[in-house]
Amino acid sequence: MADLPLIISVDDHVIEPPGVWQDRLPAKYKDIGPRVVRAPMGEMTFVGGKFAYAPGTDGPPCDWWYYEDLKVPQTRLSAAAGFDRDEVKVTAITYEEMRPGCYKVPDRIADMDVNHVDKSLCFPSFPRFCGQTFMEAEDRELADLCVKAYNDWMVEEWCGDSGGRLIPLIIVQLWDAELAAAEVRRNAERGVHATCFSEIPPYLGLPSIHDPDRFWDPFFRACEETRTTICMHIGSSSKMPSTSPDAPAAVGSTLTFNNAMASLADWLFSGVLARFPGLRIAYSEGQIGWIPYILERADNVWEENRGWHGSDIPEPPSHYYKDRVFGCFFNDVHGLKNLDAIGADQVTFETDYPHSDSTWPHTKEVAEKLFDGLSDDVVRKIVRTNAIDMLSLDPD
Repeated sequence: MADLPLIISVDDHVIEPPGVWQDRLPAKYKDIGPRVVRAPMGEMTFVGGKFAYAPGTDGPPCDWWYYEDLKVPQTRLSAAAGFDRDEVKVTAITYEEMRPGCYKVPDRIADMDVNHVDKSLCFPSFPRFCGQTFMEAEDRELADLCVKAYNDWMVEEWCGDSGGRLIPLIIVQLWDAELAAAEVRRNAERGVHATCFSEIPPYLGLPSIHDPDRFWDPFFRACEETRTTICMHIGSSSKMPSTSPDAPAAVGSTLTFNNAMASLADWLFSGVLARFPGLRIAYSEGQIGWIPYILERADNVWEENRGWHGSDIPEPPSHYYKDRVFGCFFNDVHGLKNLDAIGADQVTFETDYPHSDSTWPHTKEVAEKLFDGLSDDVVRKIVRTNAIDMLSLDPD
């Protein structure tokens, strides 16, 4: 293999700095809008795929996000970069304890440089992976302003100050598909071609993509017309896979791909990809090794169970996968062995900075080991060219 091309990572994360909303919201919302408060961390656990926490009167200091009645702690799991693996635990963290690249643009660029990364697409943290924090809020007017404030900060500051190194990824008003469509178009006008969405909306109390009233169609249409890729991160349904309430975190972490797999089955049978032939979707941090089987199984169900499967898509499900669905991985040997079945043009790469699964700062070495034996053309597609296509970036 020739020298590894510079990587375009399609799944990293940003820890929002304290001023994102306080700098942008009207004065009347300053006291209830998102703001950072330092308070001791009480007990925090992560069991059965669920976090449990509350501020305490004793314990290590923590920088909390307060919003309406919500209180969310910053944790070392989300800002793990720079910590030894043995030190990455479910514990409180403050901004001073974080690596500055978690939330400062110049430091993020420096950390990308040492990791052989050219460009990076970053998912939100406090809003959660598809902005569901604002969907769950009481005040819809404030929630709408919070969505727009986040996107303005994302486009104008986080990405605008990066010299093109950081790629904008927006959130939308999940509670209103018309508002979401307008927000997609507003940001497409300033060069944004990626939006977050939930892998399984009903887990959030929202209509499914099978909805007979086609609740989501305005949003899907806007994405198709603006060539905005719908990016679905594991956990964007606020329900991580697990097996029991007392299962250790290792069980859920092993099963994270399950929601992506279930979501793809939804999309393949829903008819959405048939109705919107230009629409494209992406699964972030879902890995790729499961894709060949779910395509095979879906095609078999479509053919063999045609008398009762309930879907009216005119072509086999795998027909809608080709050139429309992008997978994303950071370490999946099995998936790479089945690249022909997955599609070399539909696989992208990530570093997951600064999360606990991140390969930073050794991503180049990890990639070279993973890609040993692949052609230079295929490697370039995986680490760079496919991302350019998926995100409608300038090829130069």
